[in-house]
Amino acid sequence: MEEDRKELQLLPSSSTNPSRLLDSSVKFRSTGADPLGAPAAEQIRLATAEKAYAERVRELSRREMELAQSEFVRAKHMWERAREEVNKAERMKERGGRMTGAWKSLVQSCRKKFRP
Repeated sequence: MEEDRKELQLLPSSSTNPSRLLDSSVKFRSTGADPLGAPAAEQIRLATAEKAYAERVRELSRREMELAQSEFVRAKHMWERAREEVNKAERMKERGGRMTGAWKSLVQSCRKKFRP
């Protein structure tokens, strides 16, 4: 209380009545930053929490995108290898078909040759 009066004495005023100065000081303090500051502080806290959440979601999304891209590259390589193997199998099938045809011809000619 004495500190308030000392503080009030240091403040310039148009009135010399200390009780009036004390009343205006009390009114000023009661309508000061506390009532308005609490909602503002709550809004700041909520905004900070939302920002942190948004950053976390952004980071998780970025990681998910990187994983998806790497999986896509991996799947593309697997598809290319599978396609190469299919092409190789088709070439072997063609070659095998030609060889089978050649063997059939050889067998038939040998039969004719060695049959009495």
